[in-house]
Amino acid sequence: MSGFININKASGVSSAREVAIIKKLTGTPCGHMGTLDPMASGVLPVAIGKAARLFDFFLYKHKKYSATFRFGVDSDTLDTTGEIVENAGLVPEYAAVSEVLPQFTGEIMQLPPKYSAKNIGGRRGYELARAGVEFELKPKKVTVYSITLTGRSGNEFSFDIECGGGTYIRSLARDIAAKLGTRAVMSALVRTQSGIFTIKNAVETSALSCENINSFIIPTESVLPYESISLAEKDEFKVFNGLTIPCEKPDGIYKIYRGGAFYGLCEVKQSFLKVRTKLC
Repeated sequence: MSGFININKASGVSSAREVAIIKKLTGTPCGHMGTLDPMASGVLPVAIGKAARLFDFFLYKHKKYSATFRFGVDSDTLDTTGEIVENAGLVPEYAAVSEVLPQFTGEIMQLPPKYSAKNIGGRRGYELARAGVEFELKPKKVTVYSITLTGRSGNEFSFDIECGGGTYIRSLARDIAAKLGTRAVMSALVRTQSGIFTIKNAVETSALSCENINSFIIPTESVLPYESISLAEKDEFKVFNGLTIPCEKPDGIYKIYRGGAFYGLCEVKQSFLKVRTKLC
C-alpha cells in the first residue's frame, strides 16, 4: 500500500497521533509531510508506505495559513499554550499593523522558537526548553510570499499567510510585534494548503475506518507535478538495474514508468538519466 491521505488535523492533538491512526488503519508504515503544532489545525499530508520517501520533495512546498495573533501579551512558547504574560505591551492600531507587513515578505531571516522541533545536538528544542536547558538557535532564511491583514477583534488580529516550508508563524507574530514596539503571540492557526493538498479536500481521522480508508488514499503518481518519461524496452533493463542512459530531455526530475505502470522518479542530469526514487 502506497500513497497519501490529506488529513485535516484537529486542534489539540499532535501530528504524530494523526499519523499513528493512519498507520493502525492501513497496517503500513506512515509519516507526515510537515508537522503542525498541537494547537494548530488543518492540512497534514500523511504519506503511506514508500510514498514517505518523498519527504525531501515536500520540504519547500508553498503553504498557506490563516493565523490569529494576540497583541499586548507574551509567552515563552510564542503562542497561547505557554505561560502567558498579560499587559506585555500596547495593542497597535489596525493601520500600523498593516503598514509594517511588507517588511516581512520575500526572503527574510527568522529566528525559530525555542519551543520547536528543531534538532539541537540530537534533542528537540522543546525538550531542552521544558527541561530548563539554556541553548541558542541561529536565524535562518525563510520565504514569505504574502501576508495580509484580514480582520481584528479586540487585541486579536487575523492574517492570511502564504510562505515556503520551514517558516514559523509564531516567529512572525513575535517579529511583527517587535517592529511595532510591543509583544504578540499566536492564538490560532489553520493550515489551509500544503503543496497540492488543500483543506477543501482534507478528511478528519475521526471519519476514517478500516472499511473506507482505501477510498481516501491518493495515488502517489497524482501528487507529483513532474513530466513523465516512458522508456524504450531496450533501455528498461539498464535503468531499472541502476545504470544511466543518454537522454535528450532537459535536466530535472521526471516520473518514470515500467511496462506502462508508474515506477517512481528519475533524474536527468547533463543529458543522462538515472532512477532516483522507487515509489511503486
